[in-house]
Amino acid sequence: MITIDRVEFFIKKNEQEKLRKVIRKKAMMFLLMILTAFQILAQNKKKDSLPGNPDLPSSSQKLKELANFDNGNYTYTVKDYFQRPDKSSFLLSPDGKYLSFKQKDENGKIHVYIKNTKTNKITLALKEKEELISTYLWGNNNTLLYVMDKGGNENYHLYSYNLKTRKDIDLTPFEGATLNTVYALADLPKYVIVPLNKRNKQIFEPYKINIETGAIELVFENTDVKKSVSSYKFDSKGNLRALVRRENGVNNILEYKAIGEKSFKEVITTSWKDNFNIINFVSEDSDIAYVVTNLESDKNEIVLYDLKNKKTIKRLFHNDNYDLNENLSRSKKRNYELDYYSYNGEKEIVIPVSEYFKKLYKKLTTRFSPNSFEIVSKTEKEDKYLIYVFSDVLYGQYYQYDINKDSFKMLEDLMPNLIPSTMASMTPISFKTRDGLKIQGYLTLPKNAKKGKTPMIVNPHGGPYGERDSWDFNSEAQLFASRGYATLQINYRGSGGYGKQFFLAGSKQIGRKMLNDLEDGVEYIVNKGIIDKDKIAIYGGSYGGLATLGSLIKTPDLYTCGVDYVGVSNFFTFVDSFPAYWKPLMKQFYEQWYDPEVAEEKEIMKAVSPALNIEKLNKPLFVVQGANDPRVNINESDQIVSSLRNRGFDIPYMVKYNEGHGFSREENRIELYEAMLGFFKKHLK
Repeated sequence: MITIDRVEFFIKKNEQEKLRKVIRKKAMMFLLMILTAFQILAQNKKKDSLPGNPDLPSSSQKLKELANFDNGNYTYTVKDYFQRPDKSSFLLSPDGKYLSFKQKDENGKIHVYIKNTKTNKITLALKEKEELISTYLWGNNNTLLYVMDKGGNENYHLYSYNLKTRKDIDLTPFEGATLNTVYALADLPKYVIVPLNKRNKQIFEPYKINIETGAIELVFENTDVKKSVSSYKFDSKGNLRALVRRENGVNNILEYKAIGEKSFKEVITTSWKDNFNIINFVSEDSDIAYVVTNLESDKNEIVLYDLKNKKTIKRLFHNDNYDLNENLSRSKKRNYELDYYSYNGEKEIVIPVSEYFKKLYKKLTTRFSPNSFEIVSKTEKEDKYLIYVFSDVLYGQYYQYDINKDSFKMLEDLMPNLIPSTMASMTPISFKTRDGLKIQGYLTLPKNAKKGKTPMIVNPHGGPYGERDSWDFNSEAQLFASRGYATLQINYRGSGGYGKQFFLAGSKQIGRKMLNDLEDGVEYIVNKGIIDKDKIAIYGGSYGGLATLGSLIKTPDLYTCGVDYVGVSNFFTFVDSFPAYWKPLMKQFYEQWYDPEVAEEKEIMKAVSPALNIEKLNKPLFVVQGANDPRVNINESDQIVSSLRNRGFDIPYMVKYNEGHGFSREENRIELYEAMLGFFKKHLK
């Protein structure tokens, strides 16, 4: 299954190459539906009108003047960190006859090419035009699949390109409809199953699509709005084996159709606070499945579960400190033998299981250590592997490993201009909060950090719930380090990967204890004597933007300045943007965030909405927004800019009308970070 991420309130914007990780993430459907509501609103706008108040954005000249403050003699430019690699996103066709990759042309456009591995002939397959190809993959040996939206509006369509006929097909050509998932069928390579909100914008129904002809067929009717299906589980032949219904906005009802039976029966009902998800079936003719769950443990663990008889057979894998990832690697060639499982601790950890993979993993570790690596593609015969190698100081390299020849070949060094020895290390940290909760995160210090004199940028991640920062190459942190700034990333309460209690500890704490966690993290670092306590900035995107605004208001003496990037500013306008008919599906949102129908929580919403407390914000602020953002409407940023300018503040405001929730286009990203560095140089140093 390939999942197009629609959940987190901010997708990491600093590394296009990391999109391969994004498409593996499992979406939480209720938030998907909320975001789809934003799309519907956006689609109803007049096409000839600009979103928001077009008089508010700063002129290009003003932003250039701001960028010019960063006028030092530096080893690396912003472009060095944020230009898209010349080549990237390498994949092998299932039969290994082709190697595909993205390549940038002289105009900065990124096209997809295929290389015949026998003749070395390279052919242009997918040409990037006005819209960006967000991701692509092999559908079968002759077909590429790819996904695009329009201007960052996240109204995704699935397309196919046939290598033989060179025919390009929009497989989901339905106005106003979007997709959230693509189910690949291992035993039916000409087909995929795609849930679409084609017939009813509120719910998604699965369609079986022939990727070579575009023929489409509805395979299951999802018509019960009050108990609509939020996710499906198909086997490799496209048979629907299980489904999850959403009830009352907070409960998940897992239904399963046992082998030989004709109807679905309820297996278990869980709330949004619990996890019980089928990863895969042991075999096509078995009622036993691999399940990731936290029903009997604080941390997500993997168990063998008998779906017909509703009982756990065996607890397979568990970690005491971290949630296991919701995926298992299995080998089709070796009768679906289980190769490994993984979890994200201080770093991503892979635990080999099969004897085959233990040997392979040992060889790869010997070859690439101390760097991290992951297998991003392999042939069906398992005779060739593509390995992605990276670290906190290595942007990324692709290698091909030939099993038969026992040989490695580097395919591409993505950013050879960024010399690892000149990059800054990303160090895991942990500390206790004022209420005794253990928090983990990362500190990136510049190479020339002077004790007690280094300015720092606090960078809270988006989400907020279920997301987290991880150890890898972070272009933002490296850019900041190159200018002498430390970067502090804190996985505050509510972040994902640390267990159920930690996740739930974030409920109803936006603008309160979540911000306390940031403050306690800053105090921990300051007490180390590394940072200049009078030169601390805060910058974040989406929820991180909300945290930026909230922190400048809550603790104005702690932060020198801030950057709000596509951030929520007003809980009431944010919630009011949702159509009324989503009200029954908003209960989980209200249980995690705040419910305006509850008097006490309504008062909290007022107290923690930055736009409603704007008179308390007195520090320099830079605001950034994608005009087509379907998640955080441009009105959220317009409110802040307008209010502060009415109070006499000079607020630089960057708006891009071809972007959505975060900037994806190379030229926009470079302009953003040039202006941001100028802002920090002006106010932080």
